[in-house]
Amino acid sequence: MKEFSYTIKDPLGIHARPAGLFVKKMQEFSSEVMVARGAEGCDAKKLLALMKLRIKTGETITLRINGADEEAAVGAAEAFLSENL
Repeated sequence: MKEFSYTIKDPLGIHARPAGLFVKKMQEFSSEVMVARGAEGCDAKKLLALMKLRIKTGETITLRINGADEEAAVGAAEAFLSENL
């Protein structure tokens, strides 16, 4: 299992457009991808669950990725977050 944290920089936080693109990107991998904000968490491959976390600018999220292609999934998640959020 791989784990990393990221602080959201987008002024709007995680809103619909980037959330949808992020979910789509994570669905490319067979690994389980979980996003947590504090004690709350969800499956990063489910758009509505991700939107319900209401992640705002300046908040830190933790991603936990576990599975056969976790290395590739971590790289893709880190790249997506730094480029889009």
